[in-house]
Amino acid sequence: MTEPTPDALGRFLTLTDVAEVLSLNAAEVLALVRSGELPAIRLGAIGQWRVEHAVLESFIADKYDESRRMALWHEAEYADVAELFGDQRRRSSGASSS
Repeated sequence: MTEPTPDALGRFLTLTDVAEVLSLNAAEVLALVRSGELPAIRLGAIGQWRVEHAVLESFIADKYDESRRMALWHEAEYADVAELFGDQRRRSSGASSS
């Protein structure tokens, strides 16, 4: 199945459309909306949720940035620990051999 293009979907997406784009189910998308993590608006008499296409693209870009920051943070955190242990081992082995 091909992913819908922004032009085919229009400016606003249903939660089902968003779920398909993100490869999630509708309940997971609704949870993102209700938590405020994914901005959406309610339209119509029964208050159907809609997500603006530009907002979804921004949400996706933000998730990539968040993943990149977390990876760099973990990389830096573990790099420092390895260097500290490496320095202590060198000092310990140097002190015991003298």
